[in-house]
Amino acid sequence: MQFRHVLAAGVALSAIATPAMAQNTTDAVDGDPLLEGPAAESDVIVVTGVARGQNRLESSVSVSSVDAESIADLNPRSSADLIRQIPGIRSEASGGEGNANIAVRGIPVSTGGARYIQLQEDGLPVLEFGDIVFGNSDNFIRADRSVGRVEAIRGGSASTFASNSPGGIINFISKTGREEGGAIVLSTGLDFDTNRVDFDYGTALSDVDLIHIGGFYRQGEGPRDIGYDGFQGGQVKANYTREFDAGYIRFYGKYLNDRTATFLPQPVLVNGTADNPDYTPIANFDPATDALQSQYWTDPVTLGRDNRVDNFDFRNGLEVESVAVGFEAEVDFGGWTVTERFRVADNKGGFLSPFPASAGDAQGVADGIGGPGSSLVFASGPSQGQTVANPAALGGNGIVSQIVLFNTRLNGLRNISNDLRLSRDLDWGSGSGAITAGFYASEQEVNTTWLWTSHLQTTEGDGNAVLLDVRDANGDLVTQGGNVGYGASFFGNCCRRIYDVTYKTYAPFLSVSGEFGALTLDGSVRYDFGTAKGRIGGPDTGVSARPGVVSVDFNGDGTISPAEAQTSWIQPDSFAPVDYDFGYLSFSIGANYLLSDDLSIFARYSQGGRHTADRSLFSPAVSTVTGDTPGGDSGVIADVDQLEGGLKYQGAGVRLYATAFYAKTAETNVEIAPLLLTDNTYEAFGVELEGSYSFGPFSLSAGATWTDSEIEDALNPAIIGNTPRRQADLVFQGTAQYENDFFTAGLNAVGTTDSFTQDNNDLVLPGYTQVNAFVAIRPVDRVELSVNANNLFDVYGYTEAEEGSIPGNNIVRARSIAGRTITASIRLDF
Repeated sequence: MQFRHVLAAGVALSAIATPAMAQNTTDAVDGDPLLEGPAAESDVIVVTGVARGQNRLESSVSVSSVDAESIADLNPRSSADLIRQIPGIRSEASGGEGNANIAVRGIPVSTGGARYIQLQEDGLPVLEFGDIVFGNSDNFIRADRSVGRVEAIRGGSASTFASNSPGGIINFISKTGREEGGAIVLSTGLDFDTNRVDFDYGTALSDVDLIHIGGFYRQGEGPRDIGYDGFQGGQVKANYTREFDAGYIRFYGKYLNDRTATFLPQPVLVNGTADNPDYTPIANFDPATDALQSQYWTDPVTLGRDNRVDNFDFRNGLEVESVAVGFEAEVDFGGWTVTERFRVADNKGGFLSPFPASAGDAQGVADGIGGPGSSLVFASGPSQGQTVANPAALGGNGIVSQIVLFNTRLNGLRNISNDLRLSRDLDWGSGSGAITAGFYASEQEVNTTWLWTSHLQTTEGDGNAVLLDVRDANGDLVTQGGNVGYGASFFGNCCRRIYDVTYKTYAPFLSVSGEFGALTLDGSVRYDFGTAKGRIGGPDTGVSARPGVVSVDFNGDGTISPAEAQTSWIQPDSFAPVDYDFGYLSFSIGANYLLSDDLSIFARYSQGGRHTADRSLFSPAVSTVTGDTPGGDSGVIADVDQLEGGLKYQGAGVRLYATAFYAKTAETNVEIAPLLLTDNTYEAFGVELEGSYSFGPFSLSAGATWTDSEIEDALNPAIIGNTPRRQADLVFQGTAQYENDFFTAGLNAVGTTDSFTQDNNDLVLPGYTQVNAFVAIRPVDRVELSVNANNLFDVYGYTEAEEGSIPGNNIVRARSIAGRTITASIRLDF
């Protein structure tokens, strides 16, 4: 069994703020003079997923955060890499800049994205649903120098203070300019191709006016050898704050325009047995440093949304564009505090990445497509047009990948969100308390088009894979320019789809808390309701009687080739309505008792829900005749029940937190490619540990989560009692750091024990530990030179695999973390 090992240095996993700043939540780590000295542990304030800022020791929620300095030290390759540093969070950061799978505690990884966690920027969702198919929330987040801290709450009251977040909230909180100054950081890859510039600057324009601006731009091939600049783009964020006696108002904006290569599972050789497998690279193809992307891919051609011939730039990969503007305000009116947050974000882009439907020996693949005696022809690259002389040596391994090119247009993922709340302190006579009432509203557009095509390519590294054609025994081409079909031929021509649906969500919520000496009690309730209106189209609706495959003369030669005869289209009469209402109730009750000034115990019970939105379309959950939900809300609402309790200790440079938890999740889900309906109930027990210790220039922090999870009920009785896929018994992270005025050095480890690739619990996914390291020196004032190594020991870390058992040819499609990458940076402060 092999191991690959993450770097992060000095990650302080605790919320950082002071009581005086609890109401202005985004200023909590922005260099307020109150924070220049070490804050007392009793002053640590929680601001995410609670009614108002609250002392962490006295709260009954599990919360952690990573501050701006730690983010800079970590230098995460993606937002998912940063999220991995938070205890209890499983973030599969192997897909590149976005497209990560994120889950919490024992709640399952049943879809891509963050199904049960809401990703926020400054207290509002990036997208209403974290797992929109091909449009995950993390696709539209970049962790650059504009971020002041990332705060996360697991379970607890998250489901009552944010919609669609029963598992937790991860909030990227921006700097606001409270501390004057900024920095420019120039970075370059020492062993991979990347060049990047980051900047930020904040200042007070007057006694009451603050501004901050920050962002980045980068370009390069990226952490894998793909043969072209797969990463190009950047972001700019800015905000302006006006403070006054009764509160503040802030206006902000963000422009993100970025293009990144995104990586899906890739062929890997697996020997040994299913319970003790040996994952090794195929000859001439390393899944940690190579990819199925190549400089010799030609731009894909197919029928577009309007059934007209269209072509797309293969190199665009995961392209995202987001233009967001908003404001937040907080004002006191005679003891009442009104907090208002509003944002509109115009999000769009595309997702284009090769997915291996299968991989096998070259001659066998050719014969399977063209019949016995078929031959292979290079369809791109230096040898284009030549016949492959020795298929067994093709690409250095004789393996051909049958590719379904996931080409999904994110035409519109516009999000409009508004959160209004009214709070007041209360006098209970024998104690004090607070009440918060609010109303949340959002509109989420899901307008996407799936334009998948099928191809053959060699399986080789260094960005040198080429497309292949097949000639039958008579010498006739049965493919065209590397195209087997202008649809998802390897998936039975499924999945030519249009989604055009608008989801509106409304949610009144109420929270009441009371402090009675050492005892703190709180309860909150939220009712989410809304509508889904629009339409879906394509052969998968089953509405049209016309075939889903037609013939199109793409090359204009007057002859229909076998590949052209396999062209998927959107039948004009295939559209089905989406028109239903939904509603679900969430509540949470908690208690915390201070045993001493530095030790407390807490307990909490919560019930929450999650609208499954576009993940329930093209399934029996939503009727293609009426557009409603024949089975009621159960087909479009996932339920999560959670119980947690534990100990918190803070004192003398030591922080220790231990939480025992129970989670029960019931959901209906639709797997894609191939289509599979699941209706499962999951149950999990576990323990989450988190701690830190600092002494002089040294600091240590660590977290670990142990989980015992099983599938309690399922449509497939064979998997009942099994462990959910990719659910390891133990996930962990830890950081050690040394820092003085001149020098900083640190090591960080993130890892997981074994898990199963699929719910059938046969093939094991090996555990791994990823170690990262960094060192920085400050030779003169305002200058820092640093080197950062991600995956220092260059280990393999497989985060997912498509197969549930070892196939006959021993080739499994799996996704590994990237190999070792080292960057050097110079930072100039001003």
